[in-house]
Amino acid sequence: MYYIVATNKSFSQAATDLEAAVIHHGFGVLHVHDLGNTLRSKGIAFEKECKVFEVCNPKQAATVLSIDMRLNMALPCRISVFTDKGKTQIGLIKPAPMLASLSQDAALVQVAKEVEEKTIQMVDEAK
Repeated sequence: MYYIVATNKSFSQAATDLEAAVIHHGFGVLHVHDLGNTLRSKGIAFEKECKVFEVCNPKQAATVLSIDMRLNMALPCRISVFTDKGKTQIGLIKPAPMLASLSQDAALVQVAKEVEEKTIQMVDEAK
């Protein structure tokens, strides 16, 4: 259900490289949530780093929404760069099993598989 890889890169470099990989693969970065800084700004002692990239391919998103508008709640895809136990990692929840749990439509399954392949390529390229 998860795809997570470790990298020897710094957190900052991995985040920069992920953003470049997203663009390289024809997706856009809609927003980046810096969860680590957000938690610290609320007075929580949080040692780890975590940036969640909301990424989207407009054509694929439009296809999903034209089949089942309820799936707007599963969009956009998210890819995270985070630290855990002193190591930088990059990961995502795989779109194919996630969407399969929400719909059995064959066209959606195909779109989810295509998006999953691309997002995994992005993660691998950024590592």
